[in-house]
Amino acid sequence: MKLTTATLGDLPDSVVTPRYDRTRLTPGIVHIGLGNFHRAHQAWYLHSLMQAGLAHDWAIIGAGVRPYDAAMRDKLIAQDCLTTLIELDPKGSRAEVIGSMIDYLPIEPGNGSLIATMSDPAIRIVSLTVTEGGYYIHPANGGFDAAHPDIQHDVVNPDQPMTAFGAIVAALANRRAAGVRAFTVQSCDNLQGNGGITRQTIVSLARLTDPALAEWIDTHATFPNSMVDCIVPATGPSEIERAKALGIDDAAPVTHENFRQWVIEDAFCAGRPSWEQAGATITDDVHSYEAMKIRMLNAGHQVLANAGEILGIATISGCMTDPDVAAFFHKVEESEIAPHVTPVPGMTPSGYLDLITTRFANPEIRDTTRRVAFDGSSRHSGFVLPIIRAALDKSKPVDGLALVEALWARMCEGTREDGTRIEPNDPFWPDLTAVAKAAKDKPSEWLAQDQTYGNLASDPVFAPAFEKWLRTIWTDGSRAAIRAYLG
Repeated sequence: MKLTTATLGDLPDSVVTPRYDRTRLTPGIVHIGLGNFHRAHQAWYLHSLMQAGLAHDWAIIGAGVRPYDAAMRDKLIAQDCLTTLIELDPKGSRAEVIGSMIDYLPIEPGNGSLIATMSDPAIRIVSLTVTEGGYYIHPANGGFDAAHPDIQHDVVNPDQPMTAFGAIVAALANRRAAGVRAFTVQSCDNLQGNGGITRQTIVSLARLTDPALAEWIDTHATFPNSMVDCIVPATGPSEIERAKALGIDDAAPVTHENFRQWVIEDAFCAGRPSWEQAGATITDDVHSYEAMKIRMLNAGHQVLANAGEILGIATISGCMTDPDVAAFFHKVEESEIAPHVTPVPGMTPSGYLDLITTRFANPEIRDTTRRVAFDGSSRHSGFVLPIIRAALDKSKPVDGLALVEALWARMCEGTREDGTRIEPNDPFWPDLTAVAKAAKDKPSEWLAQDQTYGNLASDPVFAPAFEKWLRTIWTDGSRAAIRAYLG
């Protein structure tokens, strides 16, 4: 059955569908970046509230700022912005159609429709999933990258910006001029302190064209920190076929694990849905939750993904069934990551390791090593290197984490150990590949990437360990290096 509002009543009884009247929903949120994660996470939380008769004035209008977003818009508009979520659990899957999104704005140069919609007083939250690397953070110092070509375009063309942040600044300028209050900007990306980083990007961009506007935004808008968590694989032909097997012809279904977590700082200048009634945690201490998740889960993903890619292991669950890679993951987590994580209410680091071990090993979740390894230049900088620096500051071991970095360097060379080619998988792939090839004979070349490693290149503990492991990998192979670490 083709998925549309008109066919919801004809779907199989096993499929949960919206109980609310979608024609009576009114918008309150614009979300920029309509990938799978948003639809399985934030959109689901809102749908759950709507199923309970709540938040009907908070419906989502989708948006994108890149040309490739147009393909997703076409798919979702054709099915009335409905999405099939398929929960994958070894004990059995279930399907639910969610309807919390009611429109998807056109993808257009200058982002005029997006700016106009965000200028509407009805919009009280603008949320984002634009990837960890999408916040224009300077790689060397963590500040705002004002020299980036995208940002320079928006400075010259503030009324026709190309970035999500330029569009947000333009909309906030319109609201200020019209005497309309600011909206909340809510990042849903995997960045530690994502609210603070979002504030930095938006206020800094505004300051380049209108310092008074920047001051108004900094004073009146809010940027809550949050931690988001749900494993959501990419959609391909097998996921579309899985939906069809359930009786649903959905052009963009989403599969996800049977776990979600959303921890949110309560800082919303224009109100918010009752997220906590859908299971979110509202707290003033988001940092502890996100530190546990980013260090153990996100960094843990990098422990697995590069080794898996080099060894030709297609999925994260496959990595967890490989005795060497799984043991490598556990040893690094237990001895080099968990000691730098503090407990949160109801969860210790060891308990969290047990939880993510079960989640990563879920055979129903076909989460590819390629997807998890994507954009390593952002993910290693954001997830792994801060742990290394914390460990070195405390004179704690980093041998396994040095091996993680050596495996990333080996992966970026562009071939697996069976000789097959690794397709480009990073915004800076050509540069990384060139450096990785040079590092095959001279490992210090990899660490000389100052924008990533900074003073780690000369650290007397980390640098020799990294060079030792990269030489071992190229001489004896990745599995031999992993076994040497385990031994």
